[in-house]
Parts: sequence; C-alpha cells; structure tokens
Amino acid sequence: MDRNRSRHGQWFYFVLGSLLLVQLLSGCDYARMKDDEAIQTYADSMPAMPGQSVPVEGGTEQLQQTDPKTLENPLAPTPETVQLGAEKYGYYCQQCHGPTGKGNGTVGQSFAPLPTSLQSPYVQQQSDGEIFYRTSFGYKRHPPMAYTVAALDRWAIVIFIRSLHPPDRG
Repeated sequence: MDRNRSRHGQWFYFVLGSLLLVQLLSGCDYARMKDDEAIQTYADSMPAMPGQSVPVEGGTEQLQQTDPKTLENPLAPTPETVQLGAEKYGYYCQQCHGPTGKGNGTVGQSFAPLPTSLQSPYVQQQSDGEIFYRTSFGYKRHPPMAYTVAALDRWAIVIFIRSLHPPDRG
C-alpha cells in the first residue's frame, strides 16, 4: 500500500509540475516579443545631426596620419595665450614636468628616468607641430593627451612651453 501511495504522490507532483510548466509557457508569447519597441529601436536609423556637432571625418585619426613638422600653431604667442597655456599646463602637465618644466614635478619624481625637461634644447628645438603631436599622441612614456585635453588647449600649452626657454640672443 505504501508503494502505491508513493507512486500516486510521484504522479501527482509530475502532473502538477507539468500543469505549472504549461501555464507558464502559455503565458509568454515569444513571437509577439519581437514587436516590442525596446527591441525595434535598434532597427531605427539615427536622425541627421546638425553640421559641426559630431566629427564624421578628420579628428584625431586624420591628425595622427599628419606629418608633425607640417602642423602649424593656430594661436599667436600673445601674453593671453601664454597665460592660458600656463593655466592648462598647471592642470595637465605640472604634476610630472614641474612648475617650471624642468621635469621635477611631484609625480614625476617617482619616474626613472625623470620626465624630460621642457626647457632643454631637445624640446625647444622641435617645431610647434612636433611638440603638439607628441603631447597629443604620447611619446615614449608620455601619455596621449588628445583624448582628454582640447586641441586649442594643447596648442596653448605649446606656446607656454616655448615661454619656458626664451630664444638665445646672439
């Protein structure tokens, strides 16, 4: 008798489980889910953007393929741009290169070798375009700044770097 009761209990739970499974599956209409607007939005195309809002050509990819020696600084070396460059240098460069660009910043002290002195002839003899390019895309251990610092701010930093070492007077 216990054996029959055990079988009836198993059948009961099997039938009950089957009914619950049928109930759950019949409540979900998978075919209709494809019509859900949350999925259909991926089929929509993006609206046209106003001109100059998002670069569709050029940008850092085009700049990266340019010869650095051909790049010209769009900013004039005025006291205002030197001041802007000094301000941006203080935000992005001073920690490694130091307040006067000698490579003795507080963070830079932990590097071996120390960061390059921006007053050195090695840096000062480069064209503005070369300094801008290396600042933008990195050089040796220098991080690329094109993705975090605006282009005009990087050009202003180049002007500030030039002001760190006045030209020799012969």
